[in-house]
Amino acid sequence: MLVREVMSGPVVTVGRTTSIRQAVRVLYEHDITAAPVLDDAGRLVGVVSELDLLRGEFQPDPRASARPVPGGQGPPPALVWQVMTHAVVTVSETADVTAAIDLMVGKQVKSLPVLAGHRVVGMVSRRDLMRMLARPDEELRAEVAAALREHYPHGPFWEVAVRDGVAELRPAPEPPLSPGTSGAIRASGPGDVLAEHVADVLARTVPGVVRVRHLR
Repeated sequence: MLVREVMSGPVVTVGRTTSIRQAVRVLYEHDITAAPVLDDAGRLVGVVSELDLLRGEFQPDPRASARPVPGGQGPPPALVWQVMTHAVVTVSETADVTAAIDLMVGKQVKSLPVLAGHRVVGMVSRRDLMRMLARPDEELRAEVAAALREHYPHGPFWEVAVRDGVAELRPAPEPPLSPGTSGAIRASGPGDVLAEHVADVLARTVPGVVRVRHLR
C-alpha cells in the first residue's frame, strides 16, 4: 500500500507568518493535529502541531495554587514561525506505508507531510493508517473483487475473501451467476504466474488490505 492511497488531502497548510490564533483556528476547524508550514514561495519550511501552538498561550491561574503567579514574563509567541518545528520529516507519496510507519516510530511524530517532488500534496497520520485498518472486511472484499473484474472482465477469475484485512484469492473455474454478491471472479490455472502476480498487485492497491494469500 502506498502513502498516496492513505494520506489525507487536499492538504491544509498555514504560512510562516500566520498568527498563532489563526493557526489554532485552522487546526481546530479542520480537526487536524498538525499542518505543514509554507513560505511565501509555497516551499515547505516547517510543521506546526497542536502542542506547538499551545506553548506559552496559558498562564497559571492564581486560584489553583497558594503561591503567587510570577510576573514579568514576556509576551507569548505571536507567529507560527516562532513555535513551529523547523527540522521537517517528510515522506514521498510513492513510498510504502511501512516506510511512513518507521518514520513515525523512529522520529516520534504523529503525522508526516507527503511530497510529490518538492510540492506538499497531503499529510499522512497515525489516524489515517488506523482508518484503513478499521475498514470492514466485506467492504475490502467488494473492492478487491471489483478491481479484479475491471482488469479481467473475461477471465481469468478468482473467488475473493477477506479476513482481518488479509485478502484470499482462490482460482475459480468459471464465473458465478452473481459476481457482485458472491465475490467470485474466474481465475487462471496454477501455472499462470503472470495473472496471479497481477491479481496480487491489484488486491494490494485496495486501501486496508494488509496482505494477500493465494489459495488452491
